[in-house]
Amino acid sequence: MFDYQTLIKKFLFKLDPESAHKMTELGLRTLKHLPICLNLIKKKNSIASDRLKQNIFGRDFLNPVGLAAGFDKNGNMIEGMTALGFGFIEIGTVTPKPQEGNQKPRLFRFPEQESLENAMGFNNDGMSAIRERLRKIYPFSLPIGINIGKNKTTPQEKAIEDYMNLIGWFKDLCDYMAINVSSPNTPGLRDLQNEVFIRTLLNTAKEVTQKPILIKISPDMEASRAVDLCAAAVENGAAGIIATNTSVDYTLLSNAKRIGGISGRAIQDRSFHIFDAIAKKLYGRTLLISVGGIDSGAEAYRRIKAGASLVQIYTALVFHGPSLVRKMKEEILELLTKDGYQHIGEAIGADRR
Repeated sequence: MFDYQTLIKKFLFKLDPESAHKMTELGLRTLKHLPICLNLIKKKNSIASDRLKQNIFGRDFLNPVGLAAGFDKNGNMIEGMTALGFGFIEIGTVTPKPQEGNQKPRLFRFPEQESLENAMGFNNDGMSAIRERLRKIYPFSLPIGINIGKNKTTPQEKAIEDYMNLIGWFKDLCDYMAINVSSPNTPGLRDLQNEVFIRTLLNTAKEVTQKPILIKISPDMEASRAVDLCAAAVENGAAGIIATNTSVDYTLLSNAKRIGGISGRAIQDRSFHIFDAIAKKLYGRTLLISVGGIDSGAEAYRRIKAGASLVQIYTALVFHGPSLVRKMKEEILELLTKDGYQHIGEAIGADRR
């Protein structure tokens, strides 16, 4: 396989970020039609170790490193992503109706800070088209999560209808659902990060499905408010918390475009701070997934010891390439050995005990 840093990255970075992403998507979609190439890449990135394996939601997660929502918005790359060595894949954000998203340009790179700023706006094919794709492959070899959100044109008072439609459509085609009320790219969406809406949604969802439902929160909330909201979500039936989404603190980036949300290394400390506060309260009471600025096995391991059973990456893939997942798994195994742990379960929440 070509070296990413010396060849592929240089080519992709000559393109605007969204075009580069489309090229990447084309490559990953093509892989499923080239089984020999798919298996070769999969073998290169595969690390079969029971030390990293966990059973969560009744499914085997072969390792804790997952693909965060936003990379594969439409579920087009699921088969190709298996070749990169992920332990699970989260697609979306999916909305009931198709959306083109916000005006372009809407995705920007900041190479020196290994960060992105995106104002995509939930561009996706809509739940009908994406459901048909999932019906062809589910159940899948890896656990699949679906990140769901309301349409931009849906008024706040009808937002719960969008989420309930999505839950009903996907309840039999995924292993968990993530409620996105924290993206900065849909006007008013973050206003739904309140206990009344979350409680109503979760209690209504119980009438439709027993599928695990997780809440994904913003890194821009006050830590105490984030903790209270997450605790209320768990008390009302949330199966887990995903922390965090992108940030709108544009002081984190030099020359920020001041639209959309920031991801990558620039939000690493902020994301960890919010996650750590939540874990102090909720570790041992619910599943915790950490995402935001994770770009190495060491950073993933920091989140794991803080209480994360799983971690997710997206932006780091852009800057470090497809071998990143394999390197992260190798580093996590090395750190487990260094700390004297035989299994990842011994490391999860070690800093909380």
